[in-house]
Amino acid sequence: MSFLHRHPRLRLAALLSAPMLWLVVAYLGALAVLLVSAFWAVNGFTGEVVREFTLQNFRTIVTEEVYRNVTLRSLGVAVAVTVICVLLALPMAFYMAKVASPRARGWLVIAILTPLWASYLVKAYAWRVLLANDGPLDSLIGTPGYGLVAVVIVLSYLWLPYMILPIYAGLERLPDSMLEASADLGARAGRTFRGVVLPILVPSIFAGSIFTFSLSLGDYITVQIVGGKTQLIGNLVYANVGAANNLPFAAAIACIPVLIMVIYLTAVRRSGALEEL
Repeated sequence: MSFLHRHPRLRLAALLSAPMLWLVVAYLGALAVLLVSAFWAVNGFTGEVVREFTLQNFRTIVTEEVYRNVTLRSLGVAVAVTVICVLLALPMAFYMAKVASPRARGWLVIAILTPLWASYLVKAYAWRVLLANDGPLDSLIGTPGYGLVAVVIVLSYLWLPYMILPIYAGLERLPDSMLEASADLGARAGRTFRGVVLPILVPSIFAGSIFTFSLSLGDYITVQIVGGKTQLIGNLVYANVGAANNLPFAAAIACIPVLIMVIYLTAVRRSGALEEL
């Protein structure tokens, strides 16, 4: 009998090594190409890419106010979407995990997952119709129109399931006996939530925030559809790849969300959020 047959874990690792190697080459290779091309330039006369090392792209991003404003605006949108998703997901996930009957729980999970099966563009354009002047939403409660507020609303709707599911999974692992013990000791619902539930859910919340924060930070399609004149990082990358035909500068801008997410993942790693994914 061969060595691998005697060690099933090693055999499984050997089977997975090729797909993992391909993932590393494809993903990290793309990031490496992105980083390298960010240090190139474009010939202003011919429009050709000049493959010579230069820091001009990053110098422009740091020194020009418009790019700093866009970066801060993108960060603000990502944070706002994440906070809104947390506030909406907590009561929804708690009801699903601790209040609803087992049968209803299954249907609620299906209801949460169903929007993920629909096309991204269909959902975004549906919100464009809702947010339009004289649209269905305007006739009921008024509409914020197209702009930054509309972007936050639509992104919160799009990424909310990614926050609900990790929190729901965390609540399912929370023993009911802990809630009962807290109530027996005289703690009210708010005190139980702050002292018992919330500390246990911190890794799950951070796990969900990785999705909502990163997806919002790099999104540009929703901004194109309902953002009006709003510009975020994704739009700048798209504009420089397309109309401006400045691939090195687009790569330099694209490094901003990558750097932000590396910092964010490093920060939340200690909370155990990565184990919740």
